[in-house]
Amino acid sequence: MQASASSFLAQQCWIAEIDRPALLALNHKSNPYESSPMTAQPTKSFTPADAEAAKSWPFQEARRLAKRMARVKKTGPVIFETGYGPSGLPHIGTFQEVARTTMVRRAYELLTGHETKLISFSDDMDGLRKVPDNIPNKEMLERHLQMPLTKVPDPFGGEYESFAHHNNARLRAFLDQFGFDYAFRSSTQDYEAGLFDAALMRMLEKYDDVMNVILPTIGDDRKKTYSPILPISPSTGRVLYVPMLERDAAAGTVVFEDENGERVKTSVTGGAV
Repeated sequence: MQASASSFLAQQCWIAEIDRPALLALNHKSNPYESSPMTAQPTKSFTPADAEAAKSWPFQEARRLAKRMARVKKTGPVIFETGYGPSGLPHIGTFQEVARTTMVRRAYELLTGHETKLISFSDDMDGLRKVPDNIPNKEMLERHLQMPLTKVPDPFGGEYESFAHHNNARLRAFLDQFGFDYAFRSSTQDYEAGLFDAALMRMLEKYDDVMNVILPTIGDDRKKTYSPILPISPSTGRVLYVPMLERDAAAGTVVFEDENGERVKTSVTGGAV
């Protein structure tokens, strides 16, 4: 069984261009950060004929994507993206998301010849909802529940600016070990830089339409507080899950009740929500 699994993983690496010895080691060892004594298997070079004849799922997904992109007629690189929630350490699930996306990405390149880019996006502006079991200094983390992850102190000795910065560094080291080609992006940095401002303004314009889609899919208790916009409390710094009391799509502002009972008006741009 081990030989068969290793052979399968090696074949997938031909598509993903992942460091094969490291990946094979991950299949056999509990600690992927240790070096591997295994040697690489020969690399297969795909020809155009190989790509056209390939029936594995990365090529099937790549063909679906190629048809979609032909309708969109997008110029420039095709962007692939994976997501990571740095409320916990990166793990095998984190790896598989990037690996599978990379497999489809490489298959797409082989089939179309188009340029691509992979973004590994960290949702590090999310609030800390619970304390992971495998993290030290749990009592300290308990005091920072619902704080944005980039505002939660690093529980691993304070080497990094925050819990999120520590986990983001671990993520990048994890991916770099396997030779992934990616660009890292931080939710906090992108929100604060205004990269999502236009989308947030559009969300305000379509707020009711979004609510009409989402509300039928959630429970009664969640309906009372649900909002696609999550403001940050000016009094506590916590991410709030509260309804919007007022909205001004033209001004780009919302009004909500803060944790201290005060009504607060805030912009939806610049990282305020």
